[in-house]
This record gives sequence, structure tokens and C-alpha cells, in this order.
Amino acid sequence: MGVLFEIISNRAIQAAALAWAVAQGLKVILTLAVSKQFDRTRVLGSGGMPSSHSAMACAMVTTIGFREGFASSIFALAFCFAGVVMYDAAGVRRSTGRNAAVINHLLDGLAGNGFSFDEERLKELVGHTPIQVLGGALLGILIGTLIA
Repeated sequence: MGVLFEIISNRAIQAAALAWAVAQGLKVILTLAVSKQFDRTRVLGSGGMPSSHSAMACAMVTTIGFREGFASSIFALAFCFAGVVMYDAAGVRRSTGRNAAVINHLLDGLAGNGFSFDEERLKELVGHTPIQVLGGALLGILIGTLIA
């Protein structure tokens, strides 16, 4: 019970979890405002504005910076981790989503010519634009500052 209490009492984990939850909530609200429809995939899904991965990583790194010091080794580790997360979100994962969109489009075209593909469509919304990553990062920094 002691370890579990330490984990849930950890301010960096609290900030990261709150930032993720707020970012996911904002995705639902923004999607609803734009499309005028509730999209349940936005509740837990990746992609979209703001990046919950970036929010989570930046909330964690900001909280660690304030609590452990911005010159600490653990801050440096968290900072590098956040950089990798945000690079991946706007780079690799965004490219994956774009590739999925092209493949889905090709399969749709082939379906019209009698080709049958029984697998489900590839997920297209997996990455982020740089603005979505920036939005998540700013949200995370704000939440990390408030929680620290």
C-alpha cells in the first residue's frame, strides 16, 4: 500500500495525468464545436488538438523542474524524454497517419473495381501537426506550473 500511495502522491505523475485528461477533454469539446457531433473516439484516441502526449510530457518535466531544480539530472532526463515524445508526435506518428490515409484511399479505389479487403481501415489520426504539439506543450507547462 505504501508504494501505491507514493505513486499517486507523486506531483509529477499527478500533473502528467491531469494534463492528459484535460487535453483529451479539450479534444472532445473542440471536435464537438467544429463538427457539431460527439465523437467518442476523441475521448481516448490519439491525434488532434491539443496533443495529450505533449501535454503529459511537458506537465511532468515542468513539475520536476520546479520541484527538483532545473539544473538537476532528473530534469534533464525528463526534458529529453519530452523532446522525443513531441518529435515523435509531429514526425513519425504524423507520417504514419498520412501513409494510412493514402493506403485507405487506394483500397477504396480498388474496392470499386471488385477488389475485396476484409481488414478494418487503417487509423489515420495518430499524429499531430506542429501547432497541435505546441498547444499540448503549452497546456502541459501551465498545468505543471500550477501543480508544482
